[in-house]
Order: sequence, then structure tokens, then C-alpha cells
Amino acid sequence: MMTTKKGEAVVIGGGIIGMASAYYLLKSGWKVTLFDKGNLMDNCSQGNAGMIVPSHFIPLASPGMISKGIKWMFDSRSPFYVKPSLDFSLISWGLKFMKSANAAHVERTAPFLRDYHLLSKQLYEDLSNEKDFDFGLEKKGILMLYKTEKAGEEEIQVAEEGQRLGLDIEMLSKEQVQAIEPGVQLDVLGAIHYHCDAHLYPYALVSQLVKYLESNGAKIILNAEVIGFDIKNGEIQSVQAGEKQVSGDLFVMTGGSWLPSLAKLAGLSLPVMPGKGYSFMERNDVHTISHPALLIEARVAVTPMNGEVRFGGTMELAAINNTVNMKRVEGIVNSIPRYYPELDIKLPEKERVWYGFRPCSPDGLPYLGYSKKLKNLIVAGGHGMMGISLGPATGKIVAELANGEPLSTDVSQYIPDRYS
Repeated sequence: MMTTKKGEAVVIGGGIIGMASAYYLLKSGWKVTLFDKGNLMDNCSQGNAGMIVPSHFIPLASPGMISKGIKWMFDSRSPFYVKPSLDFSLISWGLKFMKSANAAHVERTAPFLRDYHLLSKQLYEDLSNEKDFDFGLEKKGILMLYKTEKAGEEEIQVAEEGQRLGLDIEMLSKEQVQAIEPGVQLDVLGAIHYHCDAHLYPYALVSQLVKYLESNGAKIILNAEVIGFDIKNGEIQSVQAGEKQVSGDLFVMTGGSWLPSLAKLAGLSLPVMPGKGYSFMERNDVHTISHPALLIEARVAVTPMNGEVRFGGTMELAAINNTVNMKRVEGIVNSIPRYYPELDIKLPEKERVWYGFRPCSPDGLPYLGYSKKLKNLIVAGGHGMMGISLGPATGKIVAELANGEPLSTDVSQYIPDRYS
């Protein structure tokens, strides 16, 4: 671990992880420059479900995902799809994923993920009380809605494990869940209510973080793709992004699904596969949804926000591409009336569909910590579907690492060099 005097911090990547890192570094006395290859308003943090999820204490690499993935991967409308490819990086990632998808991995990592998410939830509560921050934080929990006995049994088993971990969780009958959702008819067998969860409006959060950074002296460089690093004696001296070269004392590499290519430029190996997800917004004014929910069998997220409701889902593992696969969107649309029979949701126009890439590590755990090879580099990425949920905690820990302070939660499971 390297501790430097507070000087110039360069944050690479303007998603929620990069912005949260910049926020906490700035607050702790660092001068901050943030690079993004886009314009900060087009990243994966924008169109996601906005869920804060201590309920997600089980990593993506877990028992059962292999068999489910094989069943789903040949159906282009399924919740999980692997685009057939001979791409070596996908094959390598898949082999590592298979190695991690076991019960011992889940048992070992669950307490760490629980604490990571709970820290982030508390930091969101703190941030929502700060001046100029109002991003629609609501602590209604999240409903895991299930239609089949098999799915219910699996969800109850997970919920019982969550209760053993100290999370606030309640099992609900179909009558009980309908009673707390009086504005819309439900067709479910029951639900698990994770009172420990919360949700927010991602657009407002990102906009307010950008405004805070700009108003408090951070230098933001947009539309600047990193093309190289100047490295001497095991330290990064500067980063080249487009025509700009910026020196720094500390570098923070985020970058979302572009993390592997960024890492490669610095001589590092950080396996990540982009998991493309889709979402779209609908009005929430006739049959009103009050609680965010996950439709378990369909793997679809439903979040009321800003007077509308966002429907999102699917996990499409493939190389980064800008195509919108409407069959994937159709899979989301077709699932909605099975749980909310009064909702008549039409397939949206392609122009209304948002898509983004979730940065998925092979073991379902983030990368967070100092690089062993480059002593002034902190890596913060690979958060998969949990970027928004873990954003503040990640930014806080980045600042604590940079300042040589005790860490707010144990990050020993997230070593960035674990695949090198």
C-alpha cells in the first residue's frame, strides 16, 4: 500500500464509481482531474434500476448459475444470453467463472458483500442530507416477486441466509404483498421484502455529482479516451487521453466495462466481460407501482422513479457493441403482465430503449485496492450490476486508501491482482 501526500489525483472513468471516487478524494483535500471517454451522461450508471441492494450478498458466480445460464443462453429473449463467439477473452472469462461458481465462494464472500452494501446505503443517506443533493432516495425496500413454488423455495432459502447475516427481511404471502401494493394488481404466489434495500433516481444523482465536482474545483475532461500511460520505476507519471497529457501523484482506474483495455495499456490484467442490459421508462399514473421489485423468474427490475417506472433487465455477454437487440427488450416487455396483469406495456420504439454495459468480473466480485505492480494506482471496477449500489462505499474506500486511513469495510476479497 502506498500513502502519498495529498496532491494531484487523476480519476479515469466517469461512471458512478469514478464520480464517487472523485467526490470523496475532493472532500478529503486532493486536487482532482476526472477523465471520461464520453460526456458523463451516457454511462451505465444512467439507465440502471437505481437499486441499493444489501440483498445482493450472493455474487453472480454462484451455484446454479451455470445450469441456468446454459438453459437460457440459447434463447435470445431469455434473462441471460451469451452471444456465440470464439473470442478468447470470453472463453477465458467463462472458465474462471465456472471455477468460482461454488458454495464455498458464496459462503466466504457473502459477509463482505453485505457490509460493503450496508456501508454504501449509509453513505447515500448521509449524501442525501447534504446541501444540493436530492436524488429521490427512498427506503421502501425491494420486493422479490415470485410466481412459482420452485422460485419461492429458492428465494426463501436465500432470505433465510440473509436473516442469518442480520439483514432486515420479511417473507410475504400473495395477500400480504398485494396489501402493500394497493395501486396495482399482482399475480404472484408471494414475495420476499428486503426492508434493508432502497432505491434512488440515477439521473438526478449523476447530475448532482457532476455539478458538485465542477463547483468545487475538480477538473473534468470529457470525450477524451485514454491511449497510454507514462510509467517509470513502478509508478504512473502521467496519462495520455486524446491530445491531453495529465500528470498526477495518484491515479484511480475505474472505466466500467472498458477496464480490461485500460488495464492492458498499463500492463495489467483485469478480466471483465460487458453484460449488456436494457431499460425503458413508462408512465406510473394509472395502475401505480409503489415499491421497486425484481421479477424473479424473469430477472426483470421494476423501479418507480421521478413519476415514472423503469423496467430493465437481461444480461447479454458479448463484446462491446452499439446494437439494440429488440428480442432482448421483447423478453422484458412480455414478462411484465405475467406479474402485473393490468399493465399493458407495448414494445417501445428502439429510440426509447436505453442500453449499457455492466462490468462483470469472473468471480462476481469487484476489483478494489492498490495495484501491486503500479504503486500509485488504485483500481476500482468490475462491480457488475451493483455499480450504483456500491458507488459511495467504493469512493469512500478509494479516498481512505489514498490517505492511508483505516478502511470503513474489509476489502481483502477484492484484490485487483487476483488474476495476474
